[in-house]
Amino acid sequence: MRRQHEETVRLSAADIGAELGARATLVQFSSAFCQPCRATRRVLGEVAAMVDGVAHVEIDAEARLELVRALEVRATPTTLVLDAGGRVVRRAAGQPRRADVIAALGAAV
Repeated sequence: MRRQHEETVRLSAADIGAELGARATLVQFSSAFCQPCRATRRVLGEVAAMVDGVAHVEIDAEARLELVRALEVRATPTTLVLDAGGRVVRRAAGQPRRADVIAALGAAV
């Protein structure tokens, strides 16, 4: 993970353990017993399937504690919206609504 400025965080495919989407990536931090994580997985997966070039990557927060700490993820689910270059452009905790995810993608593509 590289920081260009104090405010700008970029994640690479190596950081998230999967390829970045051509246009944007929805990164979801989840935990095993998190009920809202299941609904979030469904919403993000549906949006990624609807929008060309958008990938959805789910990360087990407990298995990736170093990344969780570096990104200051405090709750699951937490969703990061990355642009094509891996720059975090939006961040939200809790179960998102589909319309909010689609709107957040507007900042990335």
